[in-house]
Amino acid sequence: MKYIKKFLKVLAVLIILLIATLYITDTDYLLKAVRTIYLNGHTTAFLDDYNYFDNSVIKAGTPDEWPEHKEYNSAVETPELIKANTEYGTIAYMIIKNDSIWFENYYDGYDANSKTNSFSMVKSMVSAMLGKAISQGYIKGLDQPVGDFFPEFSEGKAAQMTVGDLSSMASGTNWDERYYSPFSIMTRAYFDDDLNKVILGLKVVEEPGQKFKYASGDTQLLAMVIEKATGKKLSEYLSESFWQPLGAKADAPWQLDSEGNGMVKAYCCVAGNARDFARFGKLYKDHGKWRGEQVLDSAFVALSVRPRFQDSPQYGYGWWLYDSPDGKSFFMMRGHLGQYVIVNPEDNVIIVRLGHLKSPDAGVGKFTTDISIYIEEGYKMLNGSS
Repeated sequence: MKYIKKFLKVLAVLIILLIATLYITDTDYLLKAVRTIYLNGHTTAFLDDYNYFDNSVIKAGTPDEWPEHKEYNSAVETPELIKANTEYGTIAYMIIKNDSIWFENYYDGYDANSKTNSFSMVKSMVSAMLGKAISQGYIKGLDQPVGDFFPEFSEGKAAQMTVGDLSSMASGTNWDERYYSPFSIMTRAYFDDDLNKVILGLKVVEEPGQKFKYASGDTQLLAMVIEKATGKKLSEYLSESFWQPLGAKADAPWQLDSEGNGMVKAYCCVAGNARDFARFGKLYKDHGKWRGEQVLDSAFVALSVRPRFQDSPQYGYGWWLYDSPDGKSFFMMRGHLGQYVIVNPEDNVIIVRLGHLKSPDAGVGKFTTDISIYIEEGYKMLNGSS
C-alpha cells in the first residue's frame, strides 16, 4: 500500500508538471485535443465531435423539402458500392436526379435528420459568402487586399494578398496542413481557444496569387474578412444569405473556438445533414439560382467552378474540380474523412456521400480513389446496370 501511495503521488506530480509545461510552451490546446478526441476513442476529428465543442447556430427558416423522384429508391446498390460503404463507414449516400431525390440510404444508425460534421465542405459555403458580400458591396471585389481589413497583412509580400487569393488557396502563407501532427498549426487551429490570434500570426512567405496550395488557414482568414466587412457574425450571415433562402430544413451548429463570443472554425465544422448540404450543389448547378430567384451572382458561380491556375486544374474558388476517366466533369464540396457533394450539371446529377472514413490519402490536394467509386457506382445505378 505504501508503494502504491508513493507511485500515485509521483504520478500526480508528473501530471501537474506536464500540464504546467503545456501552458508555459503555449501548447495547452493539446489538453482539449485529448479530452475531445482521444478520450472518445478517436485519433482525429470525427463526425459527431460538434457535441464536445461550443457552437454558434445557423438558423433555418421555412423548409423547402426536396421532392422525391417518381423512381425513388427503386434502384439497388451495386456490390462495389456496398463494399465501399461498408469498408469506409458510409453514413449517408444520396443521388439527386433532375432536382429530385432519386436514391438515398443511411447506415450505422444515422438517418435523414442526423447532423454530422461537414469538415472542409464548408469552405465552399464560405466562398459563396464572399461572392454574396461582393454583390452586396461589403467587399469591393476579388482583388481587394486583405490588408484593407487586417493591417497585419499590409506590408511586404502580404500586401499583395487579396480576398480572391484566400478563396482560391493562393495566399502564399506558411500554413501547415497536417491533420495528425499534434504540433502543426492545423491541430492548434482546431483546438486553440483564440483562433483569430493563430491566423493573424501567419506569415506570407511566397508571393500570393501565383499558385495553389491547399491551406485551411486561407478560408479561416477569408471568414474573418467577411465578418469584418459585413459587421455580422458568420453564422448569422450564412443563415440570412443561404441557409434560409435555400430552405434548409434544420438549424446547424457551427463549432466555435471558445464559449460565448467565440470565432467559428470557418474552414470546417458545420453540423448538417445530407439533404441540406446538397442544396449548395444545386445552387451552383443552377448558376446561383434557387427556385427562380438569383441568390448568388452567376458570374461568381461560373468563376468558382473553373480552375484559377493552369497548373492546378483541380481547384477553382472554394470548389474542387474533377474529371472522371470516362470524360465527365464534376465540381464538388469535399471534406475530411470523405464528406462529398459531387455535381455534374450536364447530367443534372448530384451525389452526396457522408461517412467515417475515406480511402488512403493520395496527398494534400489529390483525389482519393473512393471518390471515383461513389461516382461510377452511382452512375451504374442510374443506368440500370446494378
